[in-house]
Amino acid sequence: MEQLEMQESKGVGGGSTPPVDPTAGVTYTWRKLNVYAPGKGFFKKSPPFHILKDVSGLCDGGQLLAIMGASGAGKTTLLNVLTFRSRKLKIEGDIYINGRPVDLRTIAGVSAYVQQEDLFTGVFTVKEQLMFNAQLRIGKEVSEKERRKRVHEVMKELGLNKCADTRIGIPGRFKGISGGEKKRLAFACEMITNPLLLLCDEPTSGLDSFMAASVVNAMKRMTSMGKTVIATIHQPSSEVFALFDRLLILAEGRVAFLGTVDLAHKFFSRLERPCPKNHNPGDHFIYTLAIKASKEEECRQFVHHACDSYRDNEGLVNDQLVESAMKPPAKDDALASIKLPKSPYRASWLNQFTAMTRRNWLEQLRDPVVSVVRIAQNMMFGIIFGLIYLGAGEWEENLTGTQVLQNTQNIEGVLFVFITNLTFSFLFPVVVTFSGVMPLFLREHWNGLYRTDVYFLTRNLVELPVFIVGPCCFTAIAYYMVGLRVEAQYFFITMAILTLNASVSVSYGYMISCLAKNYQTALVLATPLTFPIMIFGGFYVRDGTSPVWLDWIKYLSWINYSNEILTINQWDGFNYTIHNDTIPVGEEVIKQFGFETDDFYTDIGALVALLVGYRFLAFLFLLFKTRR
Repeated sequence: MEQLEMQESKGVGGGSTPPVDPTAGVTYTWRKLNVYAPGKGFFKKSPPFHILKDVSGLCDGGQLLAIMGASGAGKTTLLNVLTFRSRKLKIEGDIYINGRPVDLRTIAGVSAYVQQEDLFTGVFTVKEQLMFNAQLRIGKEVSEKERRKRVHEVMKELGLNKCADTRIGIPGRFKGISGGEKKRLAFACEMITNPLLLLCDEPTSGLDSFMAASVVNAMKRMTSMGKTVIATIHQPSSEVFALFDRLLILAEGRVAFLGTVDLAHKFFSRLERPCPKNHNPGDHFIYTLAIKASKEEECRQFVHHACDSYRDNEGLVNDQLVESAMKPPAKDDALASIKLPKSPYRASWLNQFTAMTRRNWLEQLRDPVVSVVRIAQNMMFGIIFGLIYLGAGEWEENLTGTQVLQNTQNIEGVLFVFITNLTFSFLFPVVVTFSGVMPLFLREHWNGLYRTDVYFLTRNLVELPVFIVGPCCFTAIAYYMVGLRVEAQYFFITMAILTLNASVSVSYGYMISCLAKNYQTALVLATPLTFPIMIFGGFYVRDGTSPVWLDWIKYLSWINYSNEILTINQWDGFNYTIHNDTIPVGEEVIKQFGFETDDFYTDIGALVALLVGYRFLAFLFLLFKTRR
């Protein structure tokens, strides 16, 4: 009887969903999905962990399918597999859309994915965020006027007109829109492209019951237009639960039930676990199949019994529906009318570059605290070091040999302090430049908004002025306070080299930032990776005195090249007269540190090479992170 009822409903939600045009949506089908996580261990790995076990299912156009289950049941893993976002997992099984095998290009062309965590550019207003998405995600064949029209339609549909001109906000910096508005904005960003298939990862998490219901109602409105909506749901309220067309309940990585809400009640009644009256069915179903801490073995036995019961009854009918849905359609359908892009990016390289440059500039202009603090910090350090070494470079008449030696040591100390100060004051802040926003970058990149090279290049260009102004301000304040050589050419050479030194430091910081998994790791790595660069900077260890097997480090040290250039700039041709005897002080100092005046331009070339080399490595590390 129950199987007949299922066949009558065709697994499409019974009468709860109004009839829709079959060509308006897509049928998403998956069969015998088995997912394995790699074993743990370095020398002896443990066996792979079986996460999903023979999971099959389908969702037709015009349906809202809720994937439910206790924590650890495999809900998010299944959704990641269906969105082709599972990394480092071994996947077996078949995935089809309207009877056609699915690949990454197909899923990117017809679907949108609303993830659990809301990630945005905080300085954008709601309208600007949607226009940014529209510019990069709607094909270039669509005019600007139509893009704006689509943005206004989505804002009206999701009730975002009220906060259209409100900034999204940055936690801890400045307040923006509410949590519910952020969740609706996340939906709006994905609905911009009017996708045939929408997948959502726990869209109601963190929302109150009213906001959760409004979000699910928005999903329900999409199904009334023929869209296919699949969502993982955690603890739905009774009102939200009533909106579901079909349920997929997972337990211990297996399918415990797939079908309509009415059939779910009958299924649990057959298991002698009927839902009590005036009780939330969603809570009851999840609790019944959960593994309780004090009754683990008993609960697992019941879960296996429930999954076996479904497999031998309702599962047989659903398997037939899955097999039928995997057959190619007899006539053209919604998928046939979609022109899948050859590239995962809808916008041209130039459009991506323009949009990303504008966004990065807005971040600098609307949240200028970081940039202002960097420049102010360099000015402050210029004053501090200028006062500490005030007049250290000035030469009085008739100094003794000991005093001459002290003066040269002080000046060399000043030059090295200038270099290391600018190195550390620029390197450590930028190690979070990429690692700190990596989740947002990866999400937007995988959604096809922009290329990795566009993101990396625009970030470099927009931040460049700060990395030029800071060293220039520092040099302009400290140089003449210390009393270094007064001729203009020596001053501008010092300014140029210190600016180049700071830029190489930034490149090295970018490399660490792109190498690290997150910004905490980047901060931890920065000190041990930078310390050898300073040690082999030509001040603490003279050239030729270090162990041969460590001597290569000096070639990677921009501090070493900068130190040699500034030493030559300060001392080349400098002589001091004592009692009518001219002493080639500069020549002796250069010789003492093992430097060569002929290496002046070679060192400049080496600095430029390190500037380009470290940034290229940073780009490669960032590109490696985007592998799917």
